[in-house]
Order: sequence, then structure tokens, then C-alpha cells
Amino acid sequence: MEIANIVDKCAGTVKEVTIGATKDEGGTRGKVVTIGGANSIPFMDFDGSPGHKPAIAMDVYDVPPEEWPEPLLKHYADVIDNPANWAKKCAEYGADLICLKLDGIHPDKGNKSADETVSTVKSILEAVDLPLVIWGCENDERDNEIMPKVSEAAKGEKCLLGGATQENYKTITAVCLADGHNLITQAPVDINIGKQINILVTDLGFPTDRIVMFQTTGALGYGIEYCYSIHERGRMAALSGDQQMATPVICDVGHEAWRAKEAKASDEEAPQWGSFADRGIMWEAITATTLMQSGVDIIRMNHPEAVSIVKKHIENLT
Repeated sequence: MEIANIVDKCAGTVKEVTIGATKDEGGTRGKVVTIGGANSIPFMDFDGSPGHKPAIAMDVYDVPPEEWPEPLLKHYADVIDNPANWAKKCAEYGADLICLKLDGIHPDKGNKSADETVSTVKSILEAVDLPLVIWGCENDERDNEIMPKVSEAAKGEKCLLGGATQENYKTITAVCLADGHNLITQAPVDINIGKQINILVTDLGFPTDRIVMFQTTGALGYGIEYCYSIHERGRMAALSGDQQMATPVICDVGHEAWRAKEAKASDEEAPQWGSFADRGIMWEAITATTLMQSGVDIIRMNHPEAVSIVKKHIENLT
């Protein structure tokens, strides 16, 4: 007996968002990265289009990160004080995008000035031609002071800037709108707040095809199940036709995975957990590949070996 080919078609499609602008488009990037476009659940391409492959954004900090364990730090030890050279190294490691985390503008982590920050952004744009994600320090006062100047300095490059929160969305939404950048809308792990922020920024006139959502990421063993379920619910809402949820999603895997005790405990502290050199890599890679199944489009990562594992996993699935 012939078995019928049952295809489960979805009513909605995740919007495509393009990050970066080439010379012909008014920028200086060597390539652009387009995410989104799916109208089927992740990697179920027999039901419809899977959209664009998930992209890897490797983190660069404007100040040396605190408490990075040696198995991770050793890969950046010679560039940890130079964000431009750090970005070059990430490009060599296979990053699709560079994510510049502006921790140094936070009052408790250096209180860097706008001029210093703009100089850092420009140095990275000159050092690499990958599209750029720029993430504030999540201190509202400092972000509102610094991000408009950063946005202006990168005008024309069509960066991805974040994040716009429910309490602090007007300034960054306005500057992204004025300077032609894409916008990260940021929420705790709460699908209703995530949707509400999208509504707030679109009410200001920001186009939905330039929005990328961020729900606070939980690493393996630290809330990944709840985080996964929220991403999955969001993607199913998008595929069901909810236009305010039909935006691509970014997650912060590297930072969350490498602050887990399982990634940081030495062989002497936890000999029963296996090799210290390998544990963090596995923690990051498993967190990333798990969240990819929920419909994540950009994965922020740190360790080059974890990046390599995840990229191979993406190729195998697609």
C-alpha cells in the first residue's frame, strides 16, 4: 500500500533581515548576512522552506572580559586588549558576523567615553569586512548616551544594534531608524514581553523586516529547557501568521555557556566531570545546537572549536 506524503504547510513566514551593506549599497562590508525566511519548523524542509542557515556571530569585547577560564582565554590572549585584532582573529575562526559587546561603557566596568567607543567601532570596521552587531552595556543611561554616537559613526553599514527593552526603547529605535541600522528587541524569557516590545518599536515607525528578537538565553543546565520552549513558542506563533512574532531571533550562547560552573571548574576542582580543556567547548556547542532546533537564527559564540562543531552540525542538517 502506498503511504501518502503528508505535508504540514505553515500559514506564516519568518521575515528576512539583511545585516551589513557592501560598497554598492553604501557600506564597506565584503559580504552581507541574511537571516530568516523560514516557513517551516527548523530543518523540516520537506514541509516548506527552511529559510537561511543560522549564522554565527563571534563576540569581541571593548574591555578584557572578566573571569574567562584558561581554555577559552588562551585563544585570544594576544588580542584581548585590542578589539580590532580580536575581530580579525574571529574572522579567521570562521565568524559570519562580529558582535562587539560594549561592556566598557558601563559605569562599573570602565565608564568609557563616547569618543573611545566610536574609535573602537571604527577600528573594527576597518579591520574586518564582516557585518557588525553592536550590543550596549544594558545600563539605560549609558546606552542612551553612547549608542546614538556609535550608530552615527557606523551609518551606512546596516549594522544590528541592541538592545531595545520595554523600559528603554525610544532612543535606540530612533537612531536605528535614522541611520539605517537593524534593531535588536530585548526581553527576559517571556514571549508576551518580547511581542510587546516589537509592537512598541513598530508603533514608532520601525519596519518589522529590520527587527531581530532576543530573549535572555539560558545555557545547558541553567534554564535551557525554558529558554528552548519560549523560542519554540515564538517560532510557532510566527509560522501561524503572527506578524509581530515573525522576526528572526538571536541568542547569547557563548557568554552563558562559559560562565557555567561546569565550564569553569578546573580538573583539580572537579576531576569527575572530565577534561577541563574540553568541557566548556561541549557546553557551548550543545547549548548552541539545542537552541538551533527551536528556531534561532543568529548564535553568539566564543570558542573557535565550538564554532567549528556548530558549523559542521548546520551543514549536516541542511
